[in-house]
Amino acid sequence: MSLNTFGHLFRVTTWGESHGPALGATVDGCPPGIAVDEAFLQQWLDKRRPGQNKNMTQRNEPDAVRILSGVFEGQTTGTPIQLMIENTDQRSKDYGDIANTFRPGHADITYHQKYGLRDYRGGGRSSARETAARVAAGGIARAALNTLVPGIEIKGYMTRMGAMEIDRSRFDWGAIDTNDFWIPDAAAAPEWEAYLQKLRKDHNSVGAIIEVVTRGAPAGLGAPIYGKLDTDLAAAMMSINAVKGVEIGEGMSAAMLLGTQNADEIFMGPDGPEYSSNHAGGILGGISTGQDIVVRFAVKPTSSILTPRQSIRMDGSAVEVVTKGRHDPCVGIRAVPVGEAMMACVILDHLMLHRGQVGNRPLGKIG
Repeated sequence: MSLNTFGHLFRVTTWGESHGPALGATVDGCPPGIAVDEAFLQQWLDKRRPGQNKNMTQRNEPDAVRILSGVFEGQTTGTPIQLMIENTDQRSKDYGDIANTFRPGHADITYHQKYGLRDYRGGGRSSARETAARVAAGGIARAALNTLVPGIEIKGYMTRMGAMEIDRSRFDWGAIDTNDFWIPDAAAAPEWEAYLQKLRKDHNSVGAIIEVVTRGAPAGLGAPIYGKLDTDLAAAMMSINAVKGVEIGEGMSAAMLLGTQNADEIFMGPDGPEYSSNHAGGILGGISTGQDIVVRFAVKPTSSILTPRQSIRMDGSAVEVVTKGRHDPCVGIRAVPVGEAMMACVILDHLMLHRGQVGNRPLGKIG
């Protein structure tokens, strides 16, 4: 049984390890005739690429994606699309000391308990480097969405990093791409950087919360009960390395609201239904409302730190672990484009599922 594939009709299988020769994705089910090339995919990979600034790991990978199949003369053919990203800056010797040691907070011990062996070089398959393949596949999904739903926009940003939190009264959508932290408040970025650099110097790390929003998605995506749009979005975000919690719309905060506060009132506008608010995060009964789809996920602190932690060796003996190598002090920064990619894949998948079941009935139609 292999569980390296996600999606229903738009299906993505990722492969490869952190310190292997390459990693990548096989994308099956993409509609034919979608304009896409390597340069289009590369723009998303560049958002995730390591070594771009002092706030992320200094592993220097170009993350250059190659399209090996499924695209001819700049258009998808409807056949499987093979994407490959070579690893060029591995330093496997950094991990020699932990070949027989389980690093606290990592999947080393559970991989060994399950399989009886593990690739200790950077975590192998459990490494966050696997997410580069998802971002490449997400680029294919974005290209298809651009054709099928013109004007749709998917955007992710950080809302919290440890003690740092955005001021939503200063939310600036245009500022997200102008700073290293993908926060919607460019003026706050220097304070966030000073906070993170202090943690790095203290040989520590920190967690983060990322919010991903889809604007312009039509109403009607998703299906009742077992095919809910929010079910698949939650699963997609939860599958990202280091994610420990997912919210849709108001999320956990809904437990603190009254019914009169939480219900998004509905009015008929000139172009269809309009809502007084969006506590539901753009999804009701597992089906999109046409409002912004809002998903939020929490990423734990990077477990690879230079501060000694207690653990055990494979023979059960005690050991003090200091994790060497090049690591993100806050993996949440590079999780932003990963969240965007997973959102794109799920939205496209549900668009295709909707058309497969309902056919040409206009999405969002009332009456």
